[in-house]
Amino acid sequence: MQLDGMHHITMITGDAPRNVAFYADVLGLRLVKKTVNFDAPEAYHLYYGDEQGSPGTILTWFEFAGARPSRPGAGMIHTIELGVPTAASLDFWESRLRDAGVAVERTDAPALRLADPDGLALELVPAVEGNAPLQAAHPDVPAEHAITGVEGARAYVASDVSRDEALLTDTLGFVRTGAGAYRVDGPTRSFRWSYDLHPERGVEGSGTVHHIAWHSADADHVAWRERAAAAGMLVTPVIDRDYFDAIYFRQPQGVLFEVATTSPGFAVDEDPAHLGEELRLPTQHEALRPQLERLLTPLESPRRVREAVR
Repeated sequence: MQLDGMHHITMITGDAPRNVAFYADVLGLRLVKKTVNFDAPEAYHLYYGDEQGSPGTILTWFEFAGARPSRPGAGMIHTIELGVPTAASLDFWESRLRDAGVAVERTDAPALRLADPDGLALELVPAVEGNAPLQAAHPDVPAEHAITGVEGARAYVASDVSRDEALLTDTLGFVRTGAGAYRVDGPTRSFRWSYDLHPERGVEGSGTVHHIAWHSADADHVAWRERAAAAGMLVTPVIDRDYFDAIYFRQPQGVLFEVATTSPGFAVDEDPAHLGEELRLPTQHEALRPQLERLLTPLESPRRVREAVR
């Protein structure tokens, strides 16, 4: 039984239209799903990824319009690493991002550091060999440079970067690669996970990460819940999120972990050729559609807009 890397990472934005413009146009990802938060249906839940909405590529945002600026701190992810095909791709992205008015910094790693419009720290890094390129199509982003998926994430902890090592290695099957550094190697994808010390708790708001979800085969999902519970985690029951089943628990340093299934996937309620074009609501909130359509800021898929003007 192995986790297949990361499934998705979920953040908070204060401005959905700006978020769509950045991720689905500047970064060239596909807007995979336009739906709402299960627990707060007045808030958008936006999903971006590759052409199919594959686990390992998915970045999602809850929109809380006008949310206060945030400060990541202990118990929170502070940086997300996005893969690009080669080190040479960083030249393309440095030029494209600067042209879009985004400040970037080259490092010797090699990597390209930047922040999204809400202040979330991102790094573009050459993809790990063996991680298949899972890419979205964008007319201004050549395939030889398009983002290939999510390669890693780093979180802050107040102290003791090894406090959850038994959970990661013995329970979840990660491999320790250094002090506070780990890697999960799945059947199709690997993912880097590491900690940095930060003495203060963070302030949640726009630009902070809400949780990270690990990718489970459908048949193993209940077993992962049992293993996490046996390791002393307070685990939720299995929750149907329409596009996957999920369980949640906080690991010892306070980061919210989710384990999500592959199925049924993002095409369960939309034609795969038209993902993210229409507002999709959880069944429990469908009766609220008239109110929500009046309340939510209208959002158009950049892909749909581009195709309409051809």
